[in-house]
Amino acid sequence: MNIVLADDHAMFRHCVRNLLETAGMTIVGEASDGATALQLVCDCCPDAIVLDINMPVHNGIEVARKLQQTGASTKVIMLTMYEEESSFLEAFRAGVKAYVLKTQASADLVQAVLEVSRGRLYLSPEVTGTMVDAYLRQQDDEGVRLSFRERQILQLVAEGTITREIARLLNLSVKAVESHRSQLMRKLDATNIAGLVRHAIKLRVISP
Repeated sequence: MNIVLADDHAMFRHCVRNLLETAGMTIVGEASDGATALQLVCDCCPDAIVLDINMPVHNGIEVARKLQQTGASTKVIMLTMYEEESSFLEAFRAGVKAYVLKTQASADLVQAVLEVSRGRLYLSPEVTGTMVDAYLRQQDDEGVRLSFRERQILQLVAEGTITREIARLLNLSVKAVESHRSQLMRKLDATNIAGLVRHAIKLRVISP
């Protein structure tokens, strides 16, 4: 299989390249941000792309969604540290075919690539139970559906992180963070930060 790697850490990409090439796969391109990843898919037409969620310019969810919208045949495999249910639920809604934890990459990644090449979905065993729980609870969130980015920002706001620090952590502009926060307030009908915190607890974004 021909594969593109997308992760903003060069050393980690190198390890993943070695892992996949040892398994007989071909790496046709590497990207450190979402925009470059999209361009490589367009240029190389790989069978699959292995990418992280948290990347500059476009995060992994946005890359997957854009590929889904364009009808690209490239299979998307998410390789990430995020174990939260909001992360993998949003990933699969965006068209991701496999979700692998970085901590389990050596054990799971090659299998994930093989599974998606056969037209199947793959989820790291470590998060399967969490996904089942999320499915069973999906009707308990008062009908509110937040995007992965909105849940990220809601969590950080509820934890007391200041706007400028949120922007730095998520590779966003301060204006973008403020816009997301305003949209969250409208969507959740919250009038202040305390209201956002209450919703964050109710939606299980943070623990009480």
